[in-house]
Amino acid sequence: GYLQYVFGKNGISIPRLADDQYRLGLRTTSKSQLEPGDLVFFTTYEPGPSHCGIYLGDDQFIHASSSRGVRIDSLSNSYWQPRYIGGKHIVK
Repeated sequence: GYLQYVFGKNGISIPRLADDQYRLGLRTTSKSQLEPGDLVFFTTYEPGPSHCGIYLGDDQFIHASSSRGVRIDSLSNSYWQPRYIGGKHIVK
């Protein structure tokens, strides 16, 4: 819901669930291609894209954590790095 809210405030409608969001946009082939505003996807509680955040640049992304609220984390974080599955450029 957090990403849906943020994108909605910017005039972009996206689905609520990470696996549906993963079907949008153009996939980046490497982390070096990520641009601020891209969606970044992770596999967490189920196989495939189950968590998503917004890339901020400099290896950082913002997301809504179920246990810690909205927060900024590093893609290189020991929890997130092995769970990263890709990024998407969302085109308006």
